[in-house]
Amino acid sequence: MSNRKWNIGIAVLFLLFACFLLSFLFSTVRIRALIQPIFEVNESMEAARHVVFIAQELDNPYWRSIEAGARDASRKYGFLLDYEGPYRINPEEQIKLLEKAIASKVDAVLLQGLNDPRYRSVIDTTVSQGIPVITVDTDEPGSKRLTYVGTDNYEAGKRMGELVAEASSGQGVIAALIGNEASPNQQLRLNGFREVIGRYPGLAVAQVRSSNISRLQAASETEDILSKYPKVGYLVGFSALDGIGMLEAAERTSSGQLRIFAFDDLEETLTGIREGKIMASIVQQPYEIGREAIVQLDAHFQGKKLPKQLYTPANVLNRRTVDDGGNGDDKR
Repeated sequence: MSNRKWNIGIAVLFLLFACFLLSFLFSTVRIRALIQPIFEVNESMEAARHVVFIAQELDNPYWRSIEAGARDASRKYGFLLDYEGPYRINPEEQIKLLEKAIASKVDAVLLQGLNDPRYRSVIDTTVSQGIPVITVDTDEPGSKRLTYVGTDNYEAGKRMGELVAEASSGQGVIAALIGNEASPNQQLRLNGFREVIGRYPGLAVAQVRSSNISRLQAASETEDILSKYPKVGYLVGFSALDGIGMLEAAERTSSGQLRIFAFDDLEETLTGIREGKIMASIVQQPYEIGREAIVQLDAHFQGKKLPKQLYTPANVLNRRTVDDGGNGDDKR
């Protein structure tokens, strides 16, 4: 009898052990199923090329649009994109961020050119360490960057000059605002503008001032210009916030006869065009700039030769074309 009880006890223990073992095996399989996707994501992130995009101003709508284009293209090509930049324009911080990217051994960098010898040197150091660099919005001529993707700023300035010359019939006094005196893209636009205006003896540029990419400063500078130069009949802004700042100043000073020409397509600029308060605006394609920069980067990693510059369109919006999907009437 005792042998029988002993055998039954052993059988029960064996069954319990078997159940415990099966439970352990099922738990192991379940845990592996849960953590496998995490390992796969980590492996995918490690395999993805790490690209750092250094903007001129972190939360500026224009730069955020470039980021959106770059981010969408990065998803398509399997890049891991980090978007960085100063909160307010600060070339020194842009240089520090590039140096940080070098130290982090990233796979590639997108950045705005500064037309600065020190920055050029850091770009060359970046490239010499096997990290390709593409400039967007503003080029860095003479550096070892792969290519420039963005607006042909000199040609955009010339187109602005043509718009003003046409609207004024070659007669009148002009005042202009640029976003920042140290920004090469702003200087290129201004130089292109001056080239065209210089062909018309009846046109004179009374003042050129900086808005420091600030709507408030654009309005303040415009008010001051209008008080000191009452004969000004044409206002030209070369950065996105200049047009709406100039419009505010014109409305406050009751200068209803002013003709305003703007840059880019902020919603308030488009409203001003629809209402006939802004004559026209030259509109860049920031989303396309960001997208195309990543396309070119992928082409480089595929061993393809890149063009020295890749210009994206800058179209003209006026009251007739403002609601035509943002394509404007200038396809050059």
